[in-house]
Amino acid sequence: MKNNFLFILCSLMAMPLIYPQETVSNTEQRQGIYDLVESYAQARESKDTVLLESILVIDVDQLVSSGNWRNGKKESMKGMLRSSASNPGTRTLKVEKIRFLNSTSAIADARYQIQNSDKTIRKMWSTFIVVYKEDRWKIAAIRNMLPARPQ
Repeated sequence: MKNNFLFILCSLMAMPLIYPQETVSNTEQRQGIYDLVESYAQARESKDTVLLESILVIDVDQLVSSGNWRNGKKESMKGMLRSSASNPGTRTLKVEKIRFLNSTSAIADARYQIQNSDKTIRKMWSTFIVVYKEDRWKIAAIRNMLPARPQ
């Protein structure tokens, strides 16, 4: 009887390991990352430097689709605003996948589209490396990719 009780107890304790479920906190973390990417798109669209400043870490870096690097918050923000001004259009970022590396860092992959004034659409991908810092999600790195034709 005692062995049966221990077996049942151990089985119940192991169930979450065998059948993991998304917890409320994980759902909240995911929503925080979706909101962060939306805030980034909004800040870029409206050229909101205050919002942009608040969602980037100090040592953020960005690899843009042209192959150029932007290092640090100051250089990154300057480049983002310059790019938004020289490439006007409606920017849309849609997160398609989030992978948590641990409870305070994740990778978010998003479709990135810019609809130009002539209605053409530039289709790219963006990968965001995000960290939970100062009680909120922030962007630590961005990688923009322009898909190439298969070789």
